[in-house]
Amino acid sequence: MSGPKCKSVPSTNEPPNKKVMRKAVVVLTRLPEYKVSALRPPTPQQFYSEVDSRSGSDSDMQWEPEAGSSDSDFSVSKDEWKTGKPTKSEAKRTPTAKTSQKKDKKVTEPAPVIISSAFSYVSNETTKTRPSLPEEEVKVDMMVLARRKPMRWQRGKIVEILTREDGRLKYKVNFEEKGRSLVSGHHIAYNTTPKLEQLYVGARVVVACHEQSNVFRPGIMAELPSRKNRLRFLVFQDDHVPVYVGLPAFHLVCKPLESVIDDLPDGAHKSFMNKYLKDWPYPHLTQYSAGQSLYAEFDGVQQKCQVEEVDSSLILVVFQDNQHKEWIHRGSIRLQHMARFLELKEAKERKDASE
Repeated sequence: MSGPKCKSVPSTNEPPNKKVMRKAVVVLTRLPEYKVSALRPPTPQQFYSEVDSRSGSDSDMQWEPEAGSSDSDFSVSKDEWKTGKPTKSEAKRTPTAKTSQKKDKKVTEPAPVIISSAFSYVSNETTKTRPSLPEEEVKVDMMVLARRKPMRWQRGKIVEILTREDGRLKYKVNFEEKGRSLVSGHHIAYNTTPKLEQLYVGARVVVACHEQSNVFRPGIMAELPSRKNRLRFLVFQDDHVPVYVGLPAFHLVCKPLESVIDDLPDGAHKSFMNKYLKDWPYPHLTQYSAGQSLYAEFDGVQQKCQVEEVDSSLILVVFQDNQHKEWIHRGSIRLQHMARFLELKEAKERKDASE
């Protein structure tokens, strides 16, 4: 028994033989913020901040006072130092909208921030202690670098070693370029290139002078090679001039004084180096950018200059009046901002000590 054939009927209202055209619909779903961040490629700033966090103390940090101090991070204004948060008296002096509009017409450059920068992320790079290593014997016929004038050391040969009544040794040196001198052990340096394990921040060295051959200038090691200074040594010469040099450019003093500061003439540079070594590895530095104007000491007077280049801890400045150019350390007391910062910091320390 056969019945009628059953046909399936489409669920739509369209005729069975007509092809159905469907429109594509795009559904947008808002992703959580953490997924969006994960998909973004890292910017240079993000990249370096991640590296610095892994390397510990190698990153720049805002200066923070010791526990118990009420100071916060400082920035420099033209007339006074101010902390990040306004005081109640400052809040009362907040300008109205009209006065703000007037002041906006006169744009002033932002003052630099004072930071404490950690240059070392390996423990032995932060040391200020002379390593306990066997010293090379100083003997007759040995070629050395010897002090001829306070800022002029030259190559010569030891021709005689004398012993004074108090037991101190003196070394008679014949210089290659005529002349002779009788000097102490802390006024002669090895003629050979030092080994890395002999070097430390605070080491007494002499640096080759680029302007004159066979002339060296005394100084103190201020930075060992690291990522932050592009693997160079920073030396402060005794005339306060900072220089970045490679290993072959300097030589170790044979018998430095127990405190290398004692070998510096009294004055501003000696005070600066004393503080610098105490603060290491967190020396105070100013933050400048190329094109920024500032005041720096030149010929004993604060003069206006402009930052032409920034190189690690140094800035190349050009003075407005005579277009004189030179490199200055970002923590130098020649910089007006840094000098004022240190004055106020020392005044506060004296006040805290008296209380």
